[in-house]
Amino acid sequence: MASQQFVKALQEQIGHEFSAHQQYVGIATYYDALTMPQMAALFYAQALEERDHAMMMVQYLLDQDQQVVIPGLPAPRMDFADVVEPVQVALDQEKRVTAQINELTRLAREDNDFASDQFMQWFIKEQVEEVAKMSDLLAVVTRSKDDYERIEDWIAREETGEDSDPTAPPIAGA
Repeated sequence: MASQQFVKALQEQIGHEFSAHQQYVGIATYYDALTMPQMAALFYAQALEERDHAMMMVQYLLDQDQQVVIPGLPAPRMDFADVVEPVQVALDQEKRVTAQINELTRLAREDNDFASDQFMQWFIKEQVEEVAKMSDLLAVVTRSKDDYERIEDWIAREETGEDSDPTAPPIAGA
């Protein structure tokens, strides 16, 4: 059975994941309004990933016979100074989520909650990938901030989409 300390923190994390989902929708619509369909598509896809992460956590709580709590969310940021700023916001968000995932893992281990520790391992791997992806994207967007087409070409060439991960936790409702 999941430790109550971990459960409470995971319930909070569900809110963080849904908040990340909304922020990525906000970023996607920013790029969509600039007629940057590749960047918009990338962030719409990122939004869906964050939603799925929240739903994985929901399913885990259900599987552990724990109460699911969906916290209220603040509005996402929608205005940005230039094409670089939304990617910086995304990278900062991924770094913050990484710290939150690491804290959840620490709580599980501290309470000898081995099932929750195991559950968090996939998210640790996922965060390494997400931080690397946003770091690379920030470098490209910073370098090409005055050439939207170059950014779009890079996304079209480099973002091939991701295959489903058979090791991913189950998604509630899927």
